[in-house]
Amino acid sequence: MGDDCLFCKISSGRMNTEFLHETEDLVVFRDINPQAPVHLLLVPKKHIRSVNDITDEDRGVVADLIHTARDMAKKEGIAESGYNLAFNVERGGGQIIFHLHLHLLGGWKR
Repeated sequence: MGDDCLFCKISSGRMNTEFLHETEDLVVFRDINPQAPVHLLLVPKKHIRSVNDITDEDRGVVADLIHTARDMAKKEGIAESGYNLAFNVERGGGQIIFHLHLHLLGGWKR
């Protein structure tokens, strides 16, 4: 997509965003409007509009997002206490940026 997509701009380095983790295929950064003490966004560099647009060739991207989320939960110190992973899908499911991304939320004291 490129020019109009916020997450394409961020993941390609065209916006000044601090990455907590970066690979050839994805980036991880803190949500600017956190809904939990720890709220990270895991974003593939490949533009995929939403979960509804994942193809068979994108299976590796989705697996990387989940494995990286697990690793980031450990790094952020929330793996043992627990965390949520969420894909918001389409506007009715809460998606407001139409570039696939995974939310990692945790750190609540329960």
